[in-house]
Amino acid sequence: MKRASGVLLPISSLPSPYGIGSFSKSAYDFVDQLVEAGQSYWQILPLGPTSYGDSPYQSFSTFAGNPYFIDLDELVKEGVLTKNECLACDFGNKMDDVDYGKLYQERFTLLRKAYERSRIYENPRYLAFAEENAFWLEDYALFMAVKNCFGGKAWSEWAEDIRLRWEFALDYYREKYYYEIEFYKYLQFQFMEQWTKLKAYANKQGVQIIGDIPIYVAFDSSDAWANPQLFQFDETNMPSAVAGCPPDAFSETGQLWGNPLYCWEYHRQTDFDWWAKRMEQCYKLYDVVRIDHFRGFDEYYSIPFGDETAMNGSWEKGPGMELFHALERKLGRREVIAEDLGFMTDTVRQLVTDSGYPNMKVMEFAFEPDEDVSHLPHTYSQNCVVYTGTHDNDTVVSWYKTLPKEPKAFLHEYMNLTENPVKDIHWKLIRLAMMSTANLCMVPMQDYLGLDGEARMNFPSTLGCNWRWRLKEGQVTKKLLRQIREMTRISFRMEDQG
Repeated sequence: MKRASGVLLPISSLPSPYGIGSFSKSAYDFVDQLVEAGQSYWQILPLGPTSYGDSPYQSFSTFAGNPYFIDLDELVKEGVLTKNECLACDFGNKMDDVDYGKLYQERFTLLRKAYERSRIYENPRYLAFAEENAFWLEDYALFMAVKNCFGGKAWSEWAEDIRLRWEFALDYYREKYYYEIEFYKYLQFQFMEQWTKLKAYANKQGVQIIGDIPIYVAFDSSDAWANPQLFQFDETNMPSAVAGCPPDAFSETGQLWGNPLYCWEYHRQTDFDWWAKRMEQCYKLYDVVRIDHFRGFDEYYSIPFGDETAMNGSWEKGPGMELFHALERKLGRREVIAEDLGFMTDTVRQLVTDSGYPNMKVMEFAFEPDEDVSHLPHTYSQNCVVYTGTHDNDTVVSWYKTLPKEPKAFLHEYMNLTENPVKDIHWKLIRLAMMSTANLCMVPMQDYLGLDGEARMNFPSTLGCNWRWRLKEGQVTKKLLRQIREMTRISFRMEDQG
């Protein structure tokens, strides 16, 4: 990975009059802004369709795309929607916030109208897309149609015949909900058509896309329902154990995520074929893939299914380099970022080293009490990616305000900050990250804007207030872009600086 820099901004956070960011003109404008600011990378959050809690890390499918990101104006141009129909919808009245409740009610009504008017069966590109992606698309579309039939309930609560995928039940639901199934295929076609164009535009402008994938799939997903053999399920297709992390300083009872755990022995027997297909799909969407919770490939935390906390879990051995050797055989050497944050062991560190993938450093962690000193810039190797903060962190402005006295004093000493109060702390921390030896420096848009805690993207282990922040039209100014470009130039992260 070359010495460069980029910006972290989820698609959902782009400006839009329709309640959430999408593959619209604002996305293309943002690519242009990245170019103007001398940036080489745009990092986004997972693109999958979100479920309860609105988290992009809990998706109905690891292969599918989020219909919320389909650009409505493009559908207006196609003639399957009208501008007045789009403007008549109530997506909420806050331009810097995503109201997921209203979005769910309004967006799908519009998308159904578009599908019904589309005559999509006459489009040869759609037919080719459906055939090429049948290995996941058929199960996903059926899953969503049946989920609607059962009032949105998780597949574990469906009637036994379809929950266990008995052949006659599959045939029955495919026939009964034919048009509903086709609707969900149509959405995936529109998503992929629009995203492919946007990515191609970004790449042509010299901007690479960094995608983000969780290591696990959601339990309530077409992946788990359609492929129980991939996971640690019993004979009734229910988990025997689920994912999480052990008790620590942040949680006395640990974290119970509830994701199904992989049956790694089955994956070995199939030469990791499903993982190869998953990663191949990722590289259709992204240029670089950041894998969340990378340590789970070394050891994963297994919690007995049915437990209410993570206290009785145990560490089990993951596939290690065996998986990555298989992926390289099948897909060639591809660019990956290893998210190795959290509890680290010597074996996890060794796996990161053996993989050769750049790992992550977070500036906020460098000055937190009891954190590993490896996040301090003087310890970095070149083969890493430094962030001022991630989607799970507070903005640097808010983080600095709440930093305890002793760590704050150390930060001042480390950075030689003598003014009191410190002005423009976000720029000083950005400069520290940009000047580091890390080959890649990624900065959340909120930090470049110097925003306070109201712009935070996610509070881990909470529901109802996350994944909502959005840019407002005009918030990224020409002055800011010049400042970013100048910082990029003096830190030798510009494309033309070699």
